[in-house]
Amino acid sequence: MPNTFYQTYIQVVFAVKYREALITKECKAEIFGIIGNLINKTGCKTLIVNGVEDHVHCLLTLKPTISISDLMKAIKGKSSRYINENKLTKHKFEWQEGYGVFSYSKSQIDAVYKYIVNQEQHHKKQNFHDEYLNFLNKFNIDYDEKFIFENLI
Repeated sequence: MPNTFYQTYIQVVFAVKYREALITKECKAEIFGIIGNLINKTGCKTLIVNGVEDHVHCLLTLKPTISISDLMKAIKGKSSRYINENKLTKHKFEWQEGYGVFSYSKSQIDAVYKYIVNQEQHHKKQNFHDEYLNFLNKFNIDYDEKFIFENLI
């Protein structure tokens, strides 16, 4: 689109179904690499993908011609298919339904990037459930907690 200029930064957070710890050290880099490549294939730009055993954080620039829902459908569907076809996990892999999306200004990007880089250290102090609720509260997002996470097995 000629004469269209944009700079839309978002962080997307999504979890493994039932928040199972399926993203192991052995497959972590490959899974996060696949997710980053899938983001780039949509025309968006990956800044960082990182997370821990049960969830992922992606910081990216959003292309104005793609909706967030289309982006997430592509990322989650194609990455879970890749993970299962290549047997990266011991059990069938699925992402939990839904995701969180949070927008940022350019001045916040360094801090968000560092936060995502340090996921392992961060989660020694705080679990994903509390982290996710903190994001929702920080961004003043109304929610009913019973609809946030699928019940554990």
